[in-house]
Amino acid sequence: MDIGKFLEQTAPQIDKAIEKYIPRKFSKDAALFKVVPPLYSYNLEPLNKAIADPIWDILDRGGKRWRPALFLLICEAVGNKTDYLEFAIIPEVIHNGTLIIDDIEDSSEIRRGKPCLHKNFGVDIAINAGNAMYYLPLLPLMMNREALSAEVQRDVYEVYVQEMINLSMGQAMDIAWHRGMANADTLSEEDYLQMCAYKTGTLARMAAKIAAVLSGADENLVEKLGQLAECIGVAFQMQDDILDLTGEEFAKSKGCVGGDISEGKRSLLVIYTLQNANTVDKKRLLEILSMHTNDQNLRNEAIAIIKKYGAFEHVKTLAERMVVNSWSEVDKLLPTPQAKEKLKAFAEFLIKRNK
Repeated sequence: MDIGKFLEQTAPQIDKAIEKYIPRKFSKDAALFKVVPPLYSYNLEPLNKAIADPIWDILDRGGKRWRPALFLLICEAVGNKTDYLEFAIIPEVIHNGTLIIDDIEDSSEIRRGKPCLHKNFGVDIAINAGNAMYYLPLLPLMMNREALSAEVQRDVYEVYVQEMINLSMGQAMDIAWHRGMANADTLSEEDYLQMCAYKTGTLARMAAKIAAVLSGADENLVEKLGQLAECIGVAFQMQDDILDLTGEEFAKSKGCVGGDISEGKRSLLVIYTLQNANTVDKKRLLEILSMHTNDQNLRNEAIAIIKKYGAFEHVKTLAERMVVNSWSEVDKLLPTPQAKEKLKAFAEFLIKRNK
């Protein structure tokens, strides 16, 4: 299966489903007003300028849409025949909302090759739009509740709430580390994996578990698929960290090679290097990270130290091993051989991509 082509074909379908519930321009017929009609007036202009415009600004910048694609592959692998495309938008819209908020928290300048939303719209509009994206994608659940049993609705909402809590925990750990508020210089591999499971694994896990619940999977399979998706999400982040320091094409969307160095980010690459470097190199790497520098020469120096100790090879190997191990847990439980192979190919594609 050509996963790149699959993602290209799926993305427009996802955007169309998003637009059904979060229109580019709100009208009186918008899904939102069918669920929560206004009591006094339809004052659409502020909603369009402060909600619809910034949301579609970030969505139109692209992205792989791999989380909803994972959602659909999980449905297929479990043997579901119902079209749950509209529910697949939930993790994708939330993900883009987190990007808006993360960019503000990280004082970032560029997102997907353009100025961050808070640069274009202002911090207040960006924060509110990002927060709205945590809740607006629940509209498909609200509008289709009569088609879902009370038990399925309960389980889906429970997954959503658990994973939204996890998102905040992961972001708290990441911020505290790169701001020097916590024990960032002595982190273990397990510390990083926990942060990443919270922050990056959580929306992949949300996608998989909601898809499995809607598809009628039993509790054990729901949990196993959630664990697989979490590993895929964490491995995806590891590959992101590698590409941030090595990928020229990847760097174009962020404005530089080594943006994570400027943020002082404690990626697994950094943690592994700090654990294995000699005293001089460790001290120098920590100095550069603490500078939050935009000097490319200094970023390159930090990257050279990381490369010197084999961190890239270690992280690539760990990412692949995590996905292989988690796959073995679900392989025997999935009933659809062809769909199962698609899901396996999808996982391998995400952790070996070069952009």
